[in-house]
Amino acid sequence: MPNAAALQPGNELAGKVALITGASGNIGRAIGLSLAAGGAAIAVNARASRNAADKVAGEIAEAGGQADVFMADIVDAAAVGAMVEGVIRRFGRIDILVLNAAVRSQAPFPEMRYSEWRRILDISLDGSFHCAKACLPAMIGAGGGSIVAIGGMLALAGAKNRVHGSVAKHGLVGMTRALALDLAQYGIRVNCVSPGDISRTGTAAAAAPSVPAGQIPLGRKGEPEEIAAAVRFLCGPASSFMTGQTLHVNGGQMML
Repeated sequence: MPNAAALQPGNELAGKVALITGASGNIGRAIGLSLAAGGAAIAVNARASRNAADKVAGEIAEAGGQADVFMADIVDAAAVGAMVEGVIRRFGRIDILVLNAAVRSQAPFPEMRYSEWRRILDISLDGSFHCAKACLPAMIGAGGGSIVAIGGMLALAGAKNRVHGSVAKHGLVGMTRALALDLAQYGIRVNCVSPGDISRTGTAAAAAPSVPAGQIPLGRKGEPEEIAAAVRFLCGPASSFMTGQTLHVNGGQMML
């Protein structure tokens, strides 16, 4: 049951440029289409999935939006810097940064390798650090902006065999709050969207742990467009007095 609000045409983001990391996956794609529907030009980032990234950019263009692909491994600070320079050359500015890139991994803690622990944290935390730092001058130059991190319920509830993921997502919540305080002086708002169990396709569906729909009060999994609608809200003027907050979009699976 896709959320029609996510793709509702609008102009609240007209003239804005949004960089979305990990934009070739289900949620990243939905966020790109949603922000483009609001009028933003979209910089589609992916690490390795060039074909998937091109497809997302193509879908945005077919819907009447502007988009281009910027390949970069966000763990590499130099690659992030080059990506951000490329986005500014292409679109002239960066107003919105969506920190969506992440990888899923499961392993019992006694069997977990440090290299896998490090890989998950590097992408979610170091990658977010590099992207926020690289985009900051452009946002300050534009007179403000919006950063939205994509968290997860495991940040607060934990998850069996996913201690690395729980730590990474919890770190994003902490980063959201701390950056919100540091960057408010520049007119930059920082918030987080925490998805519940979201419908996925392809390899992502096979890798993702799932919760029976009966355990979700609303009786179903969420759709990527419902996460995208929350991100679009946090990027737009309707949330102009919100910063440092986490929106829980989980069908009531966790209530705070």
